[in-house]
This record gives sequence, C-alpha cells and structure tokens, in this order.
Amino acid sequence: MNAPEKLPPLDSAELGRFVDAAWRERIVPQLTEYIAVPAKSPLFDPDWQARGLIDKVVRDAAAWVESRKVPGLTLEVIRAEGRTPVIFFELPATKAGSTQTVLMYGHLDKQPEFSGWRSDLGPWTPKIDDGKLYGRGGADDGYAIYAAVSAIEALKAQNVPHPRIVGLIESCEESGSFDLPFYLDKLQGRLGDVSLVVCLDSGAGNYDQLWLTTSLRGNITGTLKVEILTEGIHSGDASGLVPSSFRILRQVLDRLEDSSTGNLLPSVFHCEIPADRVVQARATADILGDEVWKRYPWACGADGGAALPTTTDPVEALLNRTWRPTLSVTGVDGLPPLSNAGNVLRPFTAFKLSLRLPPLVPGHEAAVALKSLLEDNAPYNAKVTFQPDGRVGDWGATGWNAPSTTPWLETALNAASRTHFGEPLGYIGQGGTIPLMNLLQQGFPKAQMMVCGVLGPKSNAHGPNEFLHLAYGQRLTAAVAEVIAAHP
Repeated sequence: MNAPEKLPPLDSAELGRFVDAAWRERIVPQLTEYIAVPAKSPLFDPDWQARGLIDKVVRDAAAWVESRKVPGLTLEVIRAEGRTPVIFFELPATKAGSTQTVLMYGHLDKQPEFSGWRSDLGPWTPKIDDGKLYGRGGADDGYAIYAAVSAIEALKAQNVPHPRIVGLIESCEESGSFDLPFYLDKLQGRLGDVSLVVCLDSGAGNYDQLWLTTSLRGNITGTLKVEILTEGIHSGDASGLVPSSFRILRQVLDRLEDSSTGNLLPSVFHCEIPADRVVQARATADILGDEVWKRYPWACGADGGAALPTTTDPVEALLNRTWRPTLSVTGVDGLPPLSNAGNVLRPFTAFKLSLRLPPLVPGHEAAVALKSLLEDNAPYNAKVTFQPDGRVGDWGATGWNAPSTTPWLETALNAASRTHFGEPLGYIGQGGTIPLMNLLQQGFPKAQMMVCGVLGPKSNAHGPNEFLHLAYGQRLTAAVAEVIAAHP
C-alpha cells in the first residue's frame, strides 16, 4: 500500500508577506487605474457598448492576469453579441487525486457617480488616505480578480498543492447580472464539479476579523410613475380640483409600506427567519454592539443630537437589514430643482424604487405581485405604471441563504481568520444582493460557499466616498489562499 501523499507545509507568515507585497507593488497601482475609468453598468449607461469603458476594464484586467504568467493558468475573454463580456480563467489541479473545482467570482462594472463626495475626492479620482483607497468600484468589487489571482500566486510561490481553480468575472452585476445565466449555460461543461465558491463581492462587520456572509437579500428595482395631466398647469388655477400626482403616488405607496414604521404590509414580501440565523445575529450583535447602527453618517437631528435609526437594538438592527423587506426611493423624475420650481401643478411624478427582499422570497414572483399591487385600482383613475427593471419574465433578483458549512471549511475559515487577523471568524448576513449566488446554489447544490468582501463600516459602496480598506484587502487575500490550500 502506497504511503499517503505528504504535502509541503504552508508558511503562513511568508504567505502574508507575499500578499502584502502583491498589493503594494501590483494590485494598488492597477486598482488606481481601474477606479479612474467610469465603467458604469449597462443599467446606468445604455450606450456602454459604444462608449467602450466596460470593454476597457475587462481588457485591462485580462492583460494584468496574463502578465503574471501563473504556471498552468489560461484565460479567455468571452463575448456574445449584445451582451457584456466575462473573463474566464482556468488552472488545473496540482493536488494529487483532486477532482473537484474551486470557482472564484467577482465583477468589474460599477455603480454611477452619486453626489456628496468630499471636496478632495471624486468617484473617478482615486486617492489613498489613511490606508483607504477611495473611488468608485475599487471595493465593489474591482479588486476581486486581482486578489484572487494573487492568492493563487501566493500558493504557487511555496509550491503548495491546490485543487482545480476557475475564475468567472462578469461585467453586469450592478445591473442584476442579466447576462450571467447565458454565460453559465455556455460554460457549463467547463466549470467542472464545483465544490467551493469563493465570492469576493460581499462585506464585513468590522475590519478586525474574517467575516463569512451567511445570507443575501433579493431585490426589485423599477420605476413607479403617476400621470394625471398631459402638461403642467398654474397651481392657482388647478390645485384643489386636479389631484396632485405626488399625493396619488403617496396613496399608492401606502398600499405597500407603513410610512410610520417602514414595515412592508403584504405578506408576499416576507418570509420566516430561520432559527439558526437568529442565533448568529445575536452572536454578531455581541461582537459589534451599537456599532451596528452607529457606523452610519447620521445627520444632525431636531434637538441638535444625531438622527436615530429604526431601532437601536443591535439584534433587531441586524435582522432588519438582512431578513426583512425594505423599500427605498433612490431617484425621482418630474420634480424640477428648487431653483426652478415655479407655481405649477406638475403633470406627473416618477420614483425609482428599490425593494430589498428577504433571502427566501422569489424575486420574479415578488416583482409581479408588486406591479399588480401598485397599478390596480388607481386613485382618480390616474395613469399609474410600475415598470420593473430587467427583461420581461425575469424581473427581480432572488436572495440567497447559505448552506450549512462543512467541518473542513469552518475549520479552515477560523484558522485563516486567527492566523491573519488574530480573531475568530465572524458570521454576518448582508442586506445587498449578489444574483450569482442563487444561480450557483441551484447549479451546484452541494457546493460550499465562501462569500466574503471588503465592504466594512463606512466603506459606502454605491454612495459617496466609497473606499477599499487596504490592510483588510491584504489579509482577506491571504485568508482566501489559506482556505484554498486546505481544500480536501
């Protein structure tokens, strides 16, 4: 009988030094160039093809990976007519007997600019300040492909055996990943037997330990429009007789939301919170305490103190932002700026809605229900329309609830966190949406999920002053390498 293979030991200290040098010498300079490119996702830039900026960041990332000349790694940029491109890379296993695949994921498209950036910052003006790299898209999550490949390089530098690894980097995630099912189907035969997904598009509860994402909310976005006139009329002439389109819109939204509490009224948008997620929320609340809600940039309140959240109970705060549905109004049309607001009763009001769904609520079914709820029986027989974003028949994004973590992965994650952060692994649900995770869970129901990211306190993805915490990114990269090395 042959003796079992003796694997070379992984020198964690040397791995950390390799990763730190990779970030300092190669990743940060590349991310600085990436941030300067306004490669907005197709939902926010319908002319993305003609503009060529998404293609640019994809080409730049592919060229960077190829320049690293990782032994055995092959890369392809896959394009299809009318669709955003994806990067697919592949690395054969060097661990004897390994037949399974690790899939690494990230994206390169970005959210739009938004307003309110510090006077010395800007969305497309990269700047390092106090160990943070500011600018749109660096943390969400342009760093992912560079961190993933550097983690692989760190293992190669020590000749540490690894399983087969593939990478999938898309470029329409911020638009709901509407092209991703096409590419997953196209690549089905090349992905292999995926046993572990490493997704670097998530967040962290603090910057002191490794955080594993346990759930993601789904999302419905779309435009709610109320039309009452064909043109604006002098408010002195029409008000009192012509109902305000804004008031009608408020009435319609009252069907959906209790404005005094923010609770969504229809049961179709709710689900029961699993008992184990409540237990984890309590443990996370013990770690984070009031920082769960104090981390946000609160305005000055009416009494001179800070404005207040919906709850100051850390457990309820965590559950509210991860397992309960919530409505946000993210844009408006039909309202002139204050400087140009004359005495006119406006013909229409339109709101851009973003409705976050609990992880277990099907996105498309919820979107159909929302459309019916908002449009039916319009007050004053006004023209009320709700147009969900996305392709007809594929509205809304379904959330994700992680499978139970196997012992090997839980042990590896804890060890990686203690080695590179000095603290144990933390568990946290995220309020955002990564459509890929639900798709992959369906396609690879037995796969384990390492969903992590650099979006910690005040990193503010999508908003002003978005930043990437550089030290955290370095340690996360090292932790990813440790986990891949531990893959059985």
